[in-house]
Amino acid sequence: MRRWWGAVPIAIAVALFAIRSCAHTDPLDRLAPAASEPRDPPGATARAGSLDIARGGPVVIGFQSDRPARLTVGGHEILAAAPSAPSTQRFVLPHGPIAIRVAGDARLVWSPVGRRGDPEYVPANSLSPDPPEAATFDRAGAAPLDGVIALGLLVTLVGTLLMLARRRLAAVSRATWLAMAAVFVAAVVIRWIDLGGFGQTWDEDVNWASGRNYVTNLVALDFSDRSWIWNYEHPPVMKLLDGIGAQLADGFGPARALSAIWMALGCALLVPIGARLYRLRVGLLAGGIAALLPQLVAHGQIVGHESPTVLWWSLGILLALGVYDGEPGRRTIGLRLAAVGACVGIALASRFVNGLLGPLCGAIVVIQAPPVWRRFTLGLVAAVMTASALLTFYLVWPRLWLHAPTALAESFKKLDTVHSAEPFLGTVTIHPPPYYFLVYLAGALPIGVLVASLVYGWRAIAERSKASLIVAAWFVIPLGVALSPVRQDGVRYVMPCLTALCLMAAAGLDWLALRTARSGLPDRASPPKGGAKVDRWRHTFLALAAAICAYLAVALVLIHPYYLDYFGEQVGGPSNVTAHQWFETAWWGEGVDRGVDYVNEHAAPSAHVFRDCIEPAHLAWFREDLWTPMTRDPKTADWIVAYAPGSHHCVIPPDAREVFSVTDRGLTLVTVFQRP
Repeated sequence: MRRWWGAVPIAIAVALFAIRSCAHTDPLDRLAPAASEPRDPPGATARAGSLDIARGGPVVIGFQSDRPARLTVGGHEILAAAPSAPSTQRFVLPHGPIAIRVAGDARLVWSPVGRRGDPEYVPANSLSPDPPEAATFDRAGAAPLDGVIALGLLVTLVGTLLMLARRRLAAVSRATWLAMAAVFVAAVVIRWIDLGGFGQTWDEDVNWASGRNYVTNLVALDFSDRSWIWNYEHPPVMKLLDGIGAQLADGFGPARALSAIWMALGCALLVPIGARLYRLRVGLLAGGIAALLPQLVAHGQIVGHESPTVLWWSLGILLALGVYDGEPGRRTIGLRLAAVGACVGIALASRFVNGLLGPLCGAIVVIQAPPVWRRFTLGLVAAVMTASALLTFYLVWPRLWLHAPTALAESFKKLDTVHSAEPFLGTVTIHPPPYYFLVYLAGALPIGVLVASLVYGWRAIAERSKASLIVAAWFVIPLGVALSPVRQDGVRYVMPCLTALCLMAAAGLDWLALRTARSGLPDRASPPKGGAKVDRWRHTFLALAAAICAYLAVALVLIHPYYLDYFGEQVGGPSNVTAHQWFETAWWGEGVDRGVDYVNEHAAPSAHVFRDCIEPAHLAWFREDLWTPMTRDPKTADWIVAYAPGSHHCVIPPDAREVFSVTDRGLTLVTVFQRP
């Protein structure tokens, strides 16, 4: 029976696809048949009904079609011949049901109020066959069936991989499992507290929308070229993961909750990594520091590339460390390297810069290899691991299947854009220097973690061990992104450096406790002899661990919920770095929602709003009656919302008075002005 267990996940997957095929309703099938009209394309079948507009304001709506089609929404018409790209238009629509009519075989797409970027498929739950005055909707904006099916497929895949690794997992000690569970639970809970309290951030809508589309395509087994064009400048894995949550509700909440889980898993995997390189308590403390580190908390709450990045790097490092477990033979080594390569391929398919995980894993395998295996290992790393990574990358991105070189060239071309200027060390630049990320890491780390990491430097010099060499490579290799044009957004592109620093800080505190217990004896890697000294070492370590965790917890409380704008005490916090233009603050839209909510609550009907002082203007979702009279001249505005006033110049009329602001430890994120 055990020989055929592999048929079980296949049967489960087939059953899930069958359930979806039987229970799914195509969005156009939710509409009622309608009589043809003169302007309809010849021979086109017409359908009509209602579309639910959950929130009034500017809506981008249109369709994809291989043949001529016609769409009418609330009296607005979109007519197009077979387009290669979606045909869309922007209309300001009131909230509530609105008449919709479709003539032709078209896939409806839209960007409703609250989201921009690439349009998303209109879900069947947002459509009704009835006219607006009689239309009702159940869970409008969501596609829960697709979300549940996709989640079932993910659980089946993960369960299959765990089954394949069952012997390796059985060798993990109970203490390690308990430590991992503790870190995972703590990390998830911390990130779920006030999830989304920072507001909507810059890229979340496009990640969310493309992720929803990709999940819909996957569960429908739709691998046509036109179905995988969404946000094609980035690979799909992150969007597939968070797209599961995007199907479950018409909002970012479930997708953000899943992002927190991926980040928490990345933190938990630091436990066995630390146990392998040093000892279990080092791994436990490293995971605890990662669970509480402000930047890892911030990006663990956002629908973005960062949380899966942390997960894949932690998993890849752990797999690379275990290649030589149990004195394996050549075949086993080859299979394990293929698994490492697959992890690298998944990481690369989440974000292009994650390709740097490959050199790191290769370096770890070579460093760990016994001398007699080193030459053989080099060959396998170059052949097996690389081939496995590239094959995995290719297989999980349907856009590459028929024309990989062209698709990759198009993705890289779309990424080749100049980033907006940002302050760095007193100047405003679009081309930061190569040491950009190192300086950011030094300024963004909590000073306690920074000092503990510097202590680790002394330990590494004193020990000159394989573990020190691996951790150094872990920290340095992700900085290779500085050689590319992608030098922007603070520590966002070097997240693996943060987890390396968490481990360095934990190992540094462990070494400091060891030195204290030795009371001036020569330093060694091994524990001190004698029960009293061992107890002293243990108690000192526990005290240091408790102190740094309490310190990080206080830091989170003080900066809540704007963890993105955390800067350490060594640079004076966010207000000081803004005053000196050392680093960028208020850079991703955090706090915009509160300023906009204030205007929505206090503005008179059809008041004139000026929003051009908000750089991420696509995050400013005003009341529906404020869009038509919106002005581009602050002198004619009744209300002005200024975002990041400390680093983004905005001309405010002299008669405008400040009525509301959003602040964070002395840093003003948003200011609202009212004119008489």
